[in-house]
Amino acid sequence: TLDTTSLTSDVTTLRVGTRKGSWTLTADGAERDGWTLSEPTMLGHVIQHVMADPREPARVLIAARTGHLGPTVMRSQDGGATWQEAKRPPAFEPGDVHGRSVRAVFWLTPGPAAQPGTWFAGASPQGLFRTEDHGDTWTPVSGWNDHPDWPTWAEWPDVEGTPDGSMLHSVNIDPRDPDHLYLGLSGGGVFESTDGGADWVPINGGVAADFLPDPDVPYGHDPHCVRMHPLQPDRLYQQNHCGIYRIDRPATRWQRIGDAMPREVGDIGFPVELHPRDPDTVWVFPMDGTDVWPRSSPDGRPAVYVTHDAGTTWERQDDGLPERAWFTVKRQAMCVDRNDPVGVYFGTTCGEIWASSDEGATWRQIAAHLPEIYSLEVG
Repeated sequence: TLDTTSLTSDVTTLRVGTRKGSWTLTADGAERDGWTLSEPTMLGHVIQHVMADPREPARVLIAARTGHLGPTVMRSQDGGATWQEAKRPPAFEPGDVHGRSVRAVFWLTPGPAAQPGTWFAGASPQGLFRTEDHGDTWTPVSGWNDHPDWPTWAEWPDVEGTPDGSMLHSVNIDPRDPDHLYLGLSGGGVFESTDGGADWVPINGGVAADFLPDPDVPYGHDPHCVRMHPLQPDRLYQQNHCGIYRIDRPATRWQRIGDAMPREVGDIGFPVELHPRDPDTVWVFPMDGTDVWPRSSPDGRPAVYVTHDAGTTWERQDDGLPERAWFTVKRQAMCVDRNDPVGVYFGTTCGEIWASSDEGATWRQIAAHLPEIYSLEVG
């Protein structure tokens, strides 16, 4: 089980993926100030996700879409000082019956502590892949990729079903049982496996699907990000195309906790992040969810919102943020550390990174003028 006790790190590192390369930001001490930005890695290439291995932090993986290598995974064993491409990146089986090929490696999730070297990767189109050797060789998870309902769940061959292309994301592993998995499809919905990925079922009851003729369908939804709390794994939160939700298993229907958000702000956005020690505390970054979907802050007034009671009430956190700005935050571009108090971070579509060392009460800009931020992770 993940150790989520209170920690105060001597050094905090943020790993940044952008539309044109990867960077790191580091700060010393409990106050987490005096941030230093590194030189870029893989400058000019699309970096979808950068993750340090929490089991062996010197190991880092990058999900990249490169001009010369195509979609791939890059690996470092020395904290990012040197990099090697995976010998066998995520790919569908040769002669795939659906004619699929990976267009992008989109999401990375490290496996459980008891399985060192194991990672999962989500791709576009919506494939699931696994490695057991720290990301060097990847194999398809056939129980998902070859499931007889996959073409219907994944809306194949409509790989452009969402504005950024359809993708598999939000791979969550139950820390009590490594065979218990959840994942998200944009579009498609949330799916669950209890046998290590051999079989899957949709779990979307209670989630709105305003864009479909039948709003209460079993699949076809558009979750933007799904998070499982490490100390309370039966609780999941979801930021969806149609609201913010919570489920406490074994319940099978999600509750729309975003209904408690201010009406003028709404409950549409991409990221959702959890307090590492308090299952009732959650941060989101709303965006304009009106009919034209401008993908900017509501009314150009950016703010984080936090709940301390599992979504019953929400509080606006904008102290230090610009009064007017038109950015938004992508699904992988918000994260938290495990310090006490918790640090909260987000990267914007305008290439800025903002940090709070007091759980969102106040904010300061720690980087600017980067390419559009695709992912932000504490490593």
